[in-house]
Amino acid sequence: MPDDGRARAEPQLLLTSLLGDHWYWRDEHIPSAALVRLLAEFGIGRENARAAMRRLAAKGLLTTSRTGRTTAYGIPPRTSEVIVERTHRMLTFGAATPEWDGYWTVVAFSVPEQEREVRTALRARLRVLGLSALYDGLWVSPRDLAGPARELVAELGIGRATVLRATEVPGGPAGGGPASAFDLDALATDYREFVAAYAPVRAELAAGRIGPADALRIRTELRVAWRTFPERDPDLPAEMLPSEWPRAAARQVFLEVYDRLGPLAEHRFRQVLAEVDPDLAELASHHDSARVAQLHAALGGRRARGDTPFEQAVQARRLDEVQRGRPSV
Repeated sequence: MPDDGRARAEPQLLLTSLLGDHWYWRDEHIPSAALVRLLAEFGIGRENARAAMRRLAAKGLLTTSRTGRTTAYGIPPRTSEVIVERTHRMLTFGAATPEWDGYWTVVAFSVPEQEREVRTALRARLRVLGLSALYDGLWVSPRDLAGPARELVAELGIGRATVLRATEVPGGPAGGGPASAFDLDALATDYREFVAAYAPVRAELAAGRIGPADALRIRTELRVAWRTFPERDPDLPAEMLPSEWPRAAARQVFLEVYDRLGPLAEHRFRQVLAEVDPDLAELASHHDSARVAQLHAALGGRRARGDTPFEQAVQARRLDEVQRGRPSV
């Protein structure tokens, strides 16, 4: 099983992941005391747990209600649809490599030194879009991102910039083509470390050595760990990937462990919630990859539009991670 010494996710992320896994499309609010007990499963203390709830509510990621002296929290309207879409993306990411039409999206720009903040913002947001720097002022992607890139350049008011689609792009400083802009070594290492950390869970499950409490903790932390890969992995076409690319092995481990831990994790979620409100505990559920696929199909044409607090918070977090130099490709 994953080493208990591994770095823990922050309380806010753990709480949104717990609710995203077990409280789909529920209007009912969960008493704060129950959420405190759920976060205690991860070693989060009472004060830190309550602070996480307040911060999530302040961001609009949780709704709040009061009955007497009891404060309770719920999922805002439309957020469940966004959670389904993001969870489906997380579960299906890496199932296949994208086909490539041979064209690169190229963004070339020059921003004066006195507009350093604009330049920093442009670089961060280009990276979040999925482009990478071939040179300081020349960014590339094998995906068709010309439209979003033009919108970004216009939004930031950058006059000296060109966005185009090209079949030939000059190589980087170390030689080679534009694919050299993507440093995949660190990402490959992270995929292999993910497999090393979570592959043993399969044997523990087969031997019956994982109980409900461990299942809830491992499944939630597994979800938190995997969700970074669709954000960091540039999802390059197969012809640009190195041999023995480890993503497929990591994805197989993720899906198998995530699905198999579901019933046990749900059982523990219900147990903890029942300590505070037995009736609410009966409403909890878990969703495996097959069920998420059904929910996603049921959305029909309803798709995330980027205007919910949840989506805006995700975008803000990604920009913050990039600007603070978190590992990203």
